[in-house]
Amino acid sequence: MATSDASGIAEIVGRLLIPLCAASGALVLAGFFFPTLVGEAVTGPVWLTVALVFFTSALCYIALLPYSEDTTAPAAADVFLRVRQTDLRQAVREFLAQHEPSILAFPVLVFAVFFGLQIAFPARTTGAVDAAAATVLRGGGPLFLAAVFLSVCYCVVLLLGPWGDIKLGGSDTEPSYTYPTYFTLVFTAGIAAGLVFWGPTEALFHYNQPPPYIGATAGSQNAIDGALVYTLFHWGVSAWSAYAVIGVPIAYFAFTRGAPLRVSTVLAPVLGTDGLDSAWTKLVDTLAVFATIGGIATSVALVSEQFLAGINYQWGVAAGEVGPVLFVGGLTLIFVVSSATGIHRGIRRIAGLNVVLFALFTLLMVAVGPRSFVLDRGTQALGTYMLEFVPLSLHTGGQWVAEWTVWNWSWWFSWAPFAGLFVAALSRGRRVRTVVFTTVVATSAATMVWFLLLGGTSLFIQHTGRADLLAAIAQRGGSEAVAGFPLLSSLALGQLLLFLFLALIIVFIATSADTSTLVVSVLATRRGVAPSTTHIVFWGVFQGVVAVSVLLLGGAETLQALAVLTGGPFAVISLVAAGGLAVTWLRDERGHTSLLRRAVRKLPAIQTHHDVDPPEEK
Repeated sequence: MATSDASGIAEIVGRLLIPLCAASGALVLAGFFFPTLVGEAVTGPVWLTVALVFFTSALCYIALLPYSEDTTAPAAADVFLRVRQTDLRQAVREFLAQHEPSILAFPVLVFAVFFGLQIAFPARTTGAVDAAAATVLRGGGPLFLAAVFLSVCYCVVLLLGPWGDIKLGGSDTEPSYTYPTYFTLVFTAGIAAGLVFWGPTEALFHYNQPPPYIGATAGSQNAIDGALVYTLFHWGVSAWSAYAVIGVPIAYFAFTRGAPLRVSTVLAPVLGTDGLDSAWTKLVDTLAVFATIGGIATSVALVSEQFLAGINYQWGVAAGEVGPVLFVGGLTLIFVVSSATGIHRGIRRIAGLNVVLFALFTLLMVAVGPRSFVLDRGTQALGTYMLEFVPLSLHTGGQWVAEWTVWNWSWWFSWAPFAGLFVAALSRGRRVRTVVFTTVVATSAATMVWFLLLGGTSLFIQHTGRADLLAAIAQRGGSEAVAGFPLLSSLALGQLLLFLFLALIIVFIATSADTSTLVVSVLATRRGVAPSTTHIVFWGVFQGVVAVSVLLLGGAETLQALAVLTGGPFAVISLVAAGGLAVTWLRDERGHTSLLRRAVRKLPAIQTHHDVDPPEEK
C-alpha cells in the first residue's frame, strides 16, 4: 500500500514533469517536423538530450498519474501486484531481512566476475563464451527444436482439448483485468524492441541469403516467399509457445493448489506443492533471475546502440561515447519508475500506450505501403507457413539452422521465466484455453501481421529498386538497426512514421524492462513477501548498471550469448513441467469438455432443428 508521503512525492514530481515534458516536446516536434524553424541553432548531441528528456519525462509522468485502487480486487494476487512504500530506514531493514541471500548474491557475483574477466582477458572471455554458445546451439539443436515443437503441440491440446476448460483459481474466481488490458500486458511484456528493429530487416537477410530449406536463388521471387515464411516461423506460434508452457503450470499450481507465485513452481508436478522450498527450486529461481537480467540488460544496451546508429545514419548525429550511457540512463529511469508504481499504474499505462502506437503505426503502414504486394505475398507466405510448419519445425539444417532457428528458440526460452511468470500472475480467473489463446495465438497473430507488413514492404522496396536497404545495412557493418530508416523515408508520411518508429523502440524496451524488474524483485524476496519499492529500485538500477557496463567495457554480444545459454535448462524444465501437469490433470481434472466435443454435440441439434422446421416456400 502506498503511504501518503510517497503519494505526495509522486504528485509533486508529476507536476514538475509537466512543464519539462511540454517544453522539450515542443522543441522536439518543431525540430522533427519543421526543421527550418530551428535551423542549426541546436546541435546534434543537444537534440539527442532534448529528445531523451521528452520521452523520459512523458513516460514517467504517465506512470506517476494517480490511481484509485479497486478494493474489491482479488487478494490472492496481492503478493505479486501490490508494491509497498516505506521510509528509508524501514526500507533498508526490509531489504536486508526479506531478500533471499542466494538470489541476491549469485547474480551480482556472476556479473561482477564476467565484467572482471572482460576487463582482464577480453579476447579469451569472448572466445570462451562464443565457443560454449556455438557448441550448445549445434549440439543441443535437436533438443531446442523438439522442445519448441512439443510446446506447440501441447498448446494445441490445451486450446482444443478438455483441459482448456479449467478455470485458474476456481469456478467463482473473476479475472483481475479486462481482456484488452490482459492482452496488452501479455503482448508488450513478452517482446521487446527487437520486434521494431527486426520487422523490416529479417526478411531482407533471408532474401539476400535464402535459407537452405527454401533452396531459392538470392534476390528471386522464390526468395521473397521463403524470406517471409521463415520470418513468420521465427516470430510466430513456435516462439510464443515457450511462454505458455512455463506460465500455465505456474498459474495452475499457484491459484488452485496454493503454491507460491514463482518460476520454481513449474516443478510442483514433480516435487509437489510441499516440496517447493528445496535447493532445486532456489536454483531454478536463481537461474531465472540471471537469465532475466542478462537478457534484458543486453537488450537495453543493444537497443541503445542500435537506436543511436539509426539516428546517426538518418540525420548524421554522432552521440559519442556519452550518448549511449545517457540513453541507457534515461531508459533505466523510465522502467524503474514504471515498475515501482506497479502494474495498475505505470506498467499498465505504458503498455497501453505501446499498443496504441503499435496500432497507429500499423494502420499508417497499411495506408502508405504497397498493399497489393503485401497482401498477395503475405497470404501466400502464411499459407506456406501453415502447410510447411511441421517440416520447418523438424528441419535440422546444419549451421544455418543453428545460427538462426536454434538461436531464436534458445533466446525465447531464456526470456520464458520472467514472461511466463508474468503471464501466470495476470491469469487468475482465466480459463486455461483463454491463457493459451492470448499468449500464443493472439500475440503471434499481432506479431506476424507486423512482420508481414514491414517485411513485405522492405522486400518490395528492395526488389523494385526504390531504395537499396541492403546496401544501407552493409555500410553500417550489417546492423539491423538502420534498415527501417531508409525504408520509411521512401514512403509517404515518412517523417511521421520515423517519429513513431523511434517512439516504439523506446516504449517497447521500457514495457519489457519494467516487467522484468518487477518479476526479478518478486523472485529475489523471500516467499510470501511482496517486494518493497527498495527491492524494485535496486533491481531496476542493477539492470541499468549491467547495461551501462556492457556499453563501457564491451561484450554485449558475449553477455547475450551467455544469457542465451540459460535457454537450454529452461527448455528441459518446460518439458518436465508440461509432462507433469498433464499427469496431474489426468488424475485430478476430469469432467471437462473439449471444443471439438462441444462442436460435435451441436451437430445433431442443428439437424433436428431443420427436420422440425422445414422450409415454408412450398
